Amino acid sequence: MATSTASKRPRRSDRTRARILAAARARFAADGYERTTIRVVAREAKIDPSMVMRYFGSKEGLFAAAAEVELRLPNIGGMPKTRIGEALVAHFFELWDGDDDTLQILLRTSASNDDAAARARSLVRDQIATMVARVRGKRGSERVASLIATQMVGLAYCRYVLRLPALLATPRESLVKSIGATIQRYLDTPLP
Repeated sequence: MATSTASKRPRRSDRTRARILAAARARFAADGYERTTIRVVAREAKIDPSMVMRYFGSKEGLFAAAAEVELRLPNIGGMPKTRIGEALVAHFFELWDGDDDTLQILLRTSASNDDAAARARSLVRDQIATMVARVRGKRGSERVASLIATQMVGLAYCRYVLRLPALLATPRESLVKSIGATIQRYLDTPLP
């Protein structure tokens, strides 16, 4: 039985939902949680605000969908153990400099919004700590993941939010090496 081409095409509701999410991500990344409103998102998505509510139920629901993050951490299986720190930093740069604003949203909103902070904590616990456990075992993996997060969040905040001139002028490869060495130390050093 042949599949119709109509079933392969995205539904209009899928396109509308995607437009709303794109507008929401842009606003949350630029303005943070508190200053982003349903009306502004709807205006940018070129729809009525009631449609945002229909698809997401509330501003909290919209934020939850817009801030859904999958880090897609690099496969460390065949990687030399001594290169994992640099590989992680390079991967995070790809995420921050890519088209997806989700990490920027969490970075800008987690300091002032409990839901965003909870999402950021779950990234560390569920994704980074899981990767750390594969490298060095489960014991202390959340603590090491938290130490890694201090470096990555600090780097992102200083480079993308504060835009420190000296950090902006530092070549990306140099940052990958220096921050990667610190993360490698966290991965290699036994916990006290």
